[in-house]
Amino acid sequence: MTTIGSPDGAVRPGSQSVESVPIDRLEPSDSPRGGACDEGHVRALAGSGREFEAIVVHRPTMRVIDGMHRLHATRLRGHHTIAVRFFDGSEADAYVLSVQLNVRHGLPLSRAERRAAAERILRSHPHWSDRAIAERTGLSGKTVGKLRTSASAEIPQSHTRIGRDGTARPLSSVDGRLHAAGLIATDPTVSLRQLAHATGLSTATVRDVRDRLRRGEDPVPGGRHTATGAARAAVPPAGEPSRRPAAPPGREHPAEWPNPVATAVRKLAKDPSLKGSEPGRRLLRAMLVTELSPHEWRRITAALPGHCAPLVATVAAQRAAEWQALADAASPRTGAA
Repeated sequence: MTTIGSPDGAVRPGSQSVESVPIDRLEPSDSPRGGACDEGHVRALAGSGREFEAIVVHRPTMRVIDGMHRLHATRLRGHHTIAVRFFDGSEADAYVLSVQLNVRHGLPLSRAERRAAAERILRSHPHWSDRAIAERTGLSGKTVGKLRTSASAEIPQSHTRIGRDGTARPLSSVDGRLHAAGLIATDPTVSLRQLAHATGLSTATVRDVRDRLRRGEDPVPGGRHTATGAARAAVPPAGEPSRRPAAPPGREHPAEWPNPVATAVRKLAKDPSLKGSEPGRRLLRAMLVTELSPHEWRRITAALPGHCAPLVATVAAQRAAEWQALADAASPRTGAA
């Protein structure tokens, strides 16, 4: 079973085997195309006399992902079954696969259709980088970036982006540098490799942060952030013990930063055993999408409309129970290790 939870690598249907499926069992496609099937193209396919490549179907919903024209042409030929390759991922991933396959072959998607597809993927996969989404939709990374900015109010925000190689990186190198500075101030013996794993920065970048702190300089080149003075104050002068650094911009509560949970998530996001499997990638996505500080959660709660509160409480309680079940299941493994 193959999915597209991570942007790395090519996206293919989950099963390489082909099955013969009754046409009347299949549901219409959730297609990025804005209109109905092109009847002229369907007739041309039906009259071509050639054997069609298997269509792609989302097994959980039996919805066609790719091949609606071939499906209609097969029905027009009088056949009652069609060759199918199944995909077993989520509905959101199935839509991304549909976009990717439609961009690569068949009738071309219009620019408007590709832009609409990118906007939908931004909402369902906000942690993907602009270039990763651009590769899926046939747009430029710059165009996707503009769409992300214009629709920022509708898109869940994350402090990281997962690139085409599947690696999670901080959205801003400023945050990453400040995070590294905080870790160094807390534990001056921390290794460069540990810092890189914890922050998502490169080894060269965290080395630069460490060298700057040793020289008493701001960890961010040119002081390109509003907390320059606070960041400098986080670096203990020679002969003084380390003390906790001030929070970076937007995280005004020092007691909540650096966040050990965020550090753990970044460490997990670098683990090849998780990145290399579909369940592992889905777990990382779930962790990254919900990565908010306690202060940010309080701001969300304070701004929550009253009429939405009961439903939000129900969903949050269910999600909390699901995470607790995961924690309970993982705890025996931790003890055994």
